[in-house]
Amino acid sequence: MPGFGLQYKRLRRSIDIAGKSQSTLTNYARCLAHMGLELQCDLLEIDDELILDYLHMLKSKRKTPSDSFFKHTVYGLRYLYRIFDRTESKVILPSIERQKALPVVLSQQEVRLLLKTPKLLKHRLMMALLYGCGLRNFELCNLKIVHLDLERGQLHIQQGKGRKDRYVPLCDLLIRGVKTYLQAEKPVVYLFNGQADKEGGFTGISTRGVQWVMRQARQHSGIKKQITAHTLRHSYATHLLEMGTDIMTLKDLLGHGHIDTTLIYLHVARVGRALPFSPLEKLYDS
Repeated sequence: MPGFGLQYKRLRRSIDIAGKSQSTLTNYARCLAHMGLELQCDLLEIDDELILDYLHMLKSKRKTPSDSFFKHTVYGLRYLYRIFDRTESKVILPSIERQKALPVVLSQQEVRLLLKTPKLLKHRLMMALLYGCGLRNFELCNLKIVHLDLERGQLHIQQGKGRKDRYVPLCDLLIRGVKTYLQAEKPVVYLFNGQADKEGGFTGISTRGVQWVMRQARQHSGIKKQITAHTLRHSYATHLLEMGTDIMTLKDLLGHGHIDTTLIYLHVARVGRALPFSPLEKLYDS
């Protein structure tokens, strides 16, 4: 693809200097590469009308990869044009509204059912950590054995979203599960091994691998809700609120940069001065 090698190099340098996460680079580069391959031209030489046609195609195409794909394409273009000082373009790239949909949350019974579904201990432990520690998918993939402090019952999450570190508690149930898994599987660096690397070791499991585990567990559990790895994080946050955790503590446990992100769980959790109820319950009382 014309010019993309240099563009990627500068994009990576700028993102590293800005302290943004590796996932930001991956998302921007993936969407920009898709655009360049689709249009078969240098991204910095694309005509404004062609840009608008491509963005319109992403919006109108029935099988668009996802809303996030469109978002990362727009953000990636903005970032690329800023790096290369492309000021002559008359295209006003659209602003991206935050999604207002509330998260899907599992009940405690559904979580128990999901966790006992996989046959492999590795897969059960992966899901237990997602739920029991509120991990993001990529945070689970990046977990190394050295991040586990089984004596103090803590998990050190390094370079989470926004490159922030945090500690979350490990319950006794998780500690026992981790010890059993370590003894049985004997991983060396990463807690959950992925592909073999060139030096004979292993990389961490991929995010796609985690999502495959989640899909298999959902299918075999019989749960009808749309479940991803992030659903377990949503369930972790909601259940903690319902169990009495205050919102500021929850913000720190989740690694949120802003309290507004955490406040969405107040709309999902069954907490408050009086629990909401349906008027149908009172209709036939008298």
